[in-house]
Amino acid sequence: MLNYVFLVVGFALLIKGADFFVDGSASVAKKLRIPTMIIGMTIVAMGTSAPECAVSIAASLKGSNSMAISNVVGSNIFNLMVVCGACAVFAPLAVKESTMKQEFPLSILAAVMLWVMGSRSMSIGRVDGIIMVMVFALFLIWMVMEAKKARSNIQEEELIPLKGWQCLVYIVVGIAAIVVGGDFVVDSATAIAEDFGLSPTLIGLTIVAFGTSLPELVTSLVAAKKGETDMALGNVIGSNIFNILLVLGIAGAVSPMEVLMENLIDDIILIGMSSVVWMFAWRRKQIGRLHGGIMLAMYAGYMGYICTR
Repeated sequence: MLNYVFLVVGFALLIKGADFFVDGSASVAKKLRIPTMIIGMTIVAMGTSAPECAVSIAASLKGSNSMAISNVVGSNIFNLMVVCGACAVFAPLAVKESTMKQEFPLSILAAVMLWVMGSRSMSIGRVDGIIMVMVFALFLIWMVMEAKKARSNIQEEELIPLKGWQCLVYIVVGIAAIVVGGDFVVDSATAIAEDFGLSPTLIGLTIVAFGTSLPELVTSLVAAKKGETDMALGNVIGSNIFNILLVLGIAGAVSPMEVLMENLIDDIILIGMSSVVWMFAWRRKQIGRLHGGIMLAMYAGYMGYICTR
């Protein structure tokens, strides 16, 4: 029974911690006058992906490496198909041409990189992890350069900044809650998996992936409701890039991870689903309500597949 209590407490800490972290970080971004799309792909994406980072690195340190990879791949699929799909059903997501030609392909490329590295030796080693982190660093530098170019176009009303000391408190408290919550989730989820005879891979793809993706879902839905579709889409794409390149990169650099055949299959599914959504966006420069419904249905089919698997 304690495992379930710790699981719920862990999720609560993850979600609330991410909420605090995003508020503090987004206010800093506002003070620096960074555009909405850049905020979504960097500050907000990193904040909402902090639970995946905490869970995957904690899992790697504890030897539950299959859960680390499953959590990231499962979270990315959830982000793309459920978060993006639900937002599109709520309010069609306009997609800029630059996003379709740059950020979206990069998210697919990150998934392809994971598959190539994993299938080569059936593991993500320290060298692989360092390469992933370096690629993410280049991505971050590119985003900073893009922010400088678009800085003059920022609208003053986009976000209400906190005071300087409040930003610091929100960020520190948020990170602390995320780290503790991530540890609780890994311990309790692993114990529950063992009690029911379920594999850590299945738990990572379902319960943990859903729980750690809740910040993305809430943040993107709120952004879409406020008409900030750029932030909603940027949050999803940025989170998916962050999850693979930085989260798995750090986890692999800390402790080499074994890659299971199931992980490779799920990564192929992620690549396929990402390509489908990319084509949806390419045709009409937006992800409409019909597309959102199809994406949610595809995710339901995927859930059925992994549960029967």
